[in-house]
Amino acid sequence: MAQFVYGKNVVKQLLMDKTKVLQIFLAGKEETIENLAKKNHVEISYVDKKKLYSLVKSDRHQNVVAKIEEYKTYSIEEILASIPEDEQGLLVLLDELEDPHNLGAILRSADAVGAHGVIFKKTNNVQLNPTVAKVSAGAIDTVKCAAVTNLSRTIEELKERGYWVVGTDMKGKDYRSLNYDFPTVLVIGNEGKGISRLVKEACDYTITIPMVGKISSLNASVSAGILLYQIYNKRFPL
Repeated sequence: MAQFVYGKNVVKQLLMDKTKVLQIFLAGKEETIENLAKKNHVEISYVDKKKLYSLVKSDRHQNVVAKIEEYKTYSIEEILASIPEDEQGLLVLLDELEDPHNLGAILRSADAVGAHGVIFKKTNNVQLNPTVAKVSAGAIDTVKCAAVTNLSRTIEELKERGYWVVGTDMKGKDYRSLNYDFPTVLVIGNEGKGISRLVKEACDYTITIPMVGKISSLNASVSAGILLYQIYNKRFPL
């Protein structure tokens, strides 16, 4: 099944990375993308903006849409097998995240710190889609994602493989107090409800980001970015 992605930078990166692009749709001249498409022998169709909107249901397409093969997901086993033996695993588990912009930004941060995978549910969670692809700036193709049926069961399986589960909660310990010197699953909760009860009960640690301003919480992707870089900093100090 085909999927559609949009935006000049996203489509250009796909073509530069020689990702399997089936067709390009343009509403106007885009010389760089046209040249890359011709070089990769990708069909170009010139259409109007209404056609682009019908494909991606967004007016932020920047006059460029690409038809690609369905976004690839991996099994947990495939993700674990891809982790080099000399590296401690770092996985991000999303508990019913709803906003595709948050998922895209988390993928981008995960790529930046070298996280090995992102896990989310097949239901009640945003899935990989064109908006996620655009926000991720290409990380949707570099970070391995797994869509699972049951988060609690997945957590138990990862614990059996030596992983420690770190969840985010306002009543948790200061996130700077952990060393993260163990294979880590970082859990990011729903934008409004946070981490569900069963998932929280399965966490080995709960952490929080101290806030001294008047706003009581951070955006989910911002929190994920801060925590991922804290783990990176602890593991690779200057």
